[in-house]
Amino acid sequence: MAVPGFHLAMYNFGLHVAAYDAPEVQGFLRREPLNFAAAENASGFVARSGYDGEPGPSSWGVQEFPRFIKGSGFETGPSSLSLWADIESLMAFSYSGVHAEALKNARNWNTKNEWPPLVLWWIEEDRRPDWRQGAKKLEWLHDHGACPDAFTFKQSYGPDGAPLTIDRARVKSLSQANAAGQRPLLEQLKDIPV
Repeated sequence: MAVPGFHLAMYNFGLHVAAYDAPEVQGFLRREPLNFAAAENASGFVARSGYDGEPGPSSWGVQEFPRFIKGSGFETGPSSLSLWADIESLMAFSYSGVHAEALKNARNWNTKNEWPPLVLWWIEEDRRPDWRQGAKKLEWLHDHGACPDAFTFKQSYGPDGAPLTIDRARVKSLSQANAAGQRPLLEQLKDIPV
């Protein structure tokens, strides 16, 4: 449930199996605009950072990456930074529809990593996270485990620091509410090879 005065921030980071222009990751790149469109139309979506030099929303600061990128041979990696009304809204988007299809195929495009794929934290609703904050929180989560300032879906906390129980019935209801708006996007996916 939404908590007055707060939004849920989400940062994720991974590495591709090949360079962005390689055939191995074209399935990911072709799905990316559909995933952004699905997120922006999802219940509970608040906003997302864009990327410097690319069309779309402005970037929330200079894009930075966690230390896990060192030694990978890459200067950048697939990552996103967004704000949501609550954890159920983000979960409904993440595990259904267009994004769920991308998750199902992610092993084709992304390396298997030892760090968590994402980190969540609460932020005052009049503030925006920046890329550096997201990267540092992901490193903290990897190094120390979940806590009220850096957590996951499996071990989540409320803005008050208390453990949070996710309302699974609400997640299901939100997923169903999002489904109608995602039908045209899912139709487009049928023509995009993995």
